[in-house]
Order: sequence, then C-alpha cells, then structure tokens
Amino acid sequence: MQTHGLGTIALAAAALAAVPLPWLPEVQQAPPGAPDAPAAWDLLQGRPHDREHWLARRETIRSWWTEFLGPAPTPPANLACEVIEEDRAGDVLRQLVRLQVEPGCWMEAYLLRPAETTGRLPGVVVLHSTVDYTIRQPAGLEGPESYHIGLHLAQRGMVTLCPGCFIWDYAGATTFGEAVARLRERHPGWRGMGKMLYDAQRAADYLQSLAFVDPSRLGCIGHSLGAKETLFLCALDDRFSAAVSSEGGVGLSFSNWDAEWYLGPSIREPGFAHDTHELLALAAPRPFLLIGGGSADGAQSWPYVAAAMPVYRLMGGTEALGLLVHDAGHSLPPIALERAYEWLGYHLGMATGG
Repeated sequence: MQTHGLGTIALAAAALAAVPLPWLPEVQQAPPGAPDAPAAWDLLQGRPHDREHWLARRETIRSWWTEFLGPAPTPPANLACEVIEEDRAGDVLRQLVRLQVEPGCWMEAYLLRPAETTGRLPGVVVLHSTVDYTIRQPAGLEGPESYHIGLHLAQRGMVTLCPGCFIWDYAGATTFGEAVARLRERHPGWRGMGKMLYDAQRAADYLQSLAFVDPSRLGCIGHSLGAKETLFLCALDDRFSAAVSSEGGVGLSFSNWDAEWYLGPSIREPGFAHDTHELLALAAPRPFLLIGGGSADGAQSWPYVAAAMPVYRLMGGTEALGLLVHDAGHSLPPIALERAYEWLGYHLGMATGG
C-alpha cells in the first residue's frame, strides 16, 4: 500500500486559518448523553506534550493497521485512463472514465469539474454509499438529490472523482461474496477494506495527475459505505488535507465492519485490541469531520473523537476535529450537507457559499 511522509501533516497544521468556522464549538463538545472515552484509549500514554513519543507510536499503530489490511499489489505505473462518455450538468463537465487500478483490472469513475476552469482547483475523492447504481449517485445521475455530493462540490468550484467500490463488479463478480472470493484468489490475505483503500488511493493518484487540480489540496468525503472508506483513506494516506465521514458507524461495534468485504470476522474474536479511535488519531492534525444522524453514528461516536482530540492538540490541529449530530437518521439532511461543504471548502481554500 502506498504511504506518504509527515510533511503533508506539518503543512496541514500550518495551513489552518486564524478564524475558525463559526459553528466549530458546536461540534467540539460532547453531545447530550455521550459516554466518555475509555481510560485505556489514552493514545498518548500519559505523555500529552511528548510529540516525538507520539510520532513513534503513530508509526507503530499505522504499521499494524497496514499489515492487518493485508499485502496490496504494486500500483501500475500507468493508470491508462480512458474517457468513455461525457456530458454537461449546467456549468459542470461530467466524464465517465476508466482507470487501470491493478494490472489488467479496471475501475470506472465519474470525473466532474467546472466547465470553465482557471488555475488549479482542489480535488475531492467522493465515495458512494451502498446502492446498486454506485457511482451514478454522487455524480448526480441517479438517486435522491441530497446524495449528489460529487456534483454539488463541482458546482462549488472543486474537481471531484467518484470511483466505484470493487464489491459490485470485481473481476466480473455479480455479488459481494463473489467479489471477495475473487479478490482472495488474486491477492491472498488482502482484506476487502484494503482493496477499497487501494482503489481510493488510485483515484487520488489520478486527481493529482490532472493539470487543473492542485495536488496539495486533496479532500475526501463519503456516506455510509463511503464513510467507512473515508476513515481509512484519511488515516492511512497523508495526502488528504480534509475529510468528511457521514454515518459510516465509526466504532467497530457499531455496524457490519466484520463483513468479509470490510475487515472480516477476526475483529470479533476475543483479545482483538484495536478500534478506530486509532484511525482518527492517525489523521491528526488534518481536518476530519464526523457526521452522525443518531443511527450508525451519533452521541455514541463521541468517545472516538474524544480519544483522538489530545493527539490533535499535540499536533497543532485543535480546530480540525469535530462530531456533528443531526438526529435525522441514516440520511443526508440539509444541515449535514451544508456543514460538510463548508468544512471542505474552508479547509481546501475555497469559498463556502453557493
């Protein structure tokens, strides 16, 4: 799996603007009824001011998760992008593209951008939820308008890439189980979430290669399935300057993380000693907004944010982590979209209106 150094992390901390988002205090306090973080989740091990200690521990935690996800193939030197079709959605140019993510293995994605571009724009990987029309959802071609995230962000002046998740069609598979079986045949030991992470990284590679994208301003966002992917992507790829994860069920006990296409049943075995507060901490100090509707995420997610917050403080990202609870269930109500777009726009250097 591709990894990146700590230079981006230092830049992210330095780039935080002096004036925070006005609603930031609301997402940095415990929601009503939220539990405390377990004492065992002290990621700094009683050394809240020891940066070097954390950086060494960070590499240990990161290495554990990387190894747990399994061995990934070497990315192809050439993504061999093909444009399959193209259309317009108002002022947005929308292209269906095909990328070679593994040698001989292809992934389709929608690329959306303002039709008239000046200079280099932020690029955002937009990860779809669990729907059979997959990438057509964030591209604005199918499903409820509130889920057209890739189109919305392109209308706000960003370049978005909406890649497909492998479990729908990997190597010709027609079911999730078949996709996982074929993945194991091709790459023994590679977990489903490892493949999802790898493909999202190839999406980032493609965005960074585009002349109209600023490679230093990458973001990621996802809902439900896409939120799970976003958590791993921001945690394990330091290129991302900001992330929004909506209703993925951040805790391993919250949802079906044990499915074969995610992490597998071993996370339910006695003695499994890891949880995703570690992943939130790995993202520090890069801006990460967790959104919950009281379904997959909500007040129950606060301990994960609280456990990562001391790491954010240590790394200089005190304004860069929050939990928004909107109590509208497993959905994307206007307040969630408004805050998500403001978060990405603010931290990727764009105007937040529109």
